[in-house]
Amino acid sequence: MSQDRNENHKMIGKQEKKLIVQVVEDDRTLREGICLALREPDLSFIQNGSIEEAKASFTSNEPDLIILDVNLPDGSGYDYLKWLRTQSKAPVLMLTANDMEMDEVMGLALGADDYMTKPFSLAVLRARIRALLRRSQNAFHGQYEEDDFFFDFERLLFTKQGRELSLSVNEQRLLRIFLENRGRVLTRNLLVDRLWSNGGEFVDENALSVTVNRLRAKLEGKKGVVSYIQTVYGQGYMWKKKEKSGGFGQKAQQGEEKG
Repeated sequence: MSQDRNENHKMIGKQEKKLIVQVVEDDRTLREGICLALREPDLSFIQNGSIEEAKASFTSNEPDLIILDVNLPDGSGYDYLKWLRTQSKAPVLMLTANDMEMDEVMGLALGADDYMTKPFSLAVLRARIRALLRRSQNAFHGQYEEDDFFFDFERLLFTKQGRELSLSVNEQRLLRIFLENRGRVLTRNLLVDRLWSNGGEFVDENALSVTVNRLRAKLEGKKGVVSYIQTVYGQGYMWKKKEKSGGFGQKAQQGEEKG
């Protein structure tokens, strides 16, 4: 990848982008009420009243989350969910007037992430949507962009400010573990087990400190400056997750995972 292309990645990562929520519901009053209740500065909404409209709208907008009614005028919401799962991994929350266990089981089996029965509390819907968006935003799919960094684990490409970083195999593994657990404290025992899992020989605990320090030096650059890989004394290490102000932004969660 050329330096110009890496610079483009960097610029894209810095652009503010609203999250798109698709609301597929044939009841216009309820559909508009949901959008009004969920309104936040970092969210935008697309509204559809049928499967046909929803498919066209999804293709054009690629929403980050879908709120989907089961009963639609041109078919079942389950049909749209089946099609959707061939296109995207975006979280889906199903809405239904049927308080039947089998309906919920079917929706979850087809790939829905959550389920609510009408009538429902808009406050509860709001809380569930917030949780789904946080979970989705924190998902890791092999590529990562933040500030000056661009990491592509599929192509083994790691850059900072458009310049390629040379990472050892263990440094790559460690970086991926941190990114898969952003905002969580990872114990030293857990990291040792994940990095040296073959169990074939004794691993000096100092080996982890050396690997962490080498990775930190390559990422941070300046000695003594710790912005991303943080030491949580008495517990382990954590990749600090950026906090977003307001809206559905994520806040770092520090929960120790036992090794």
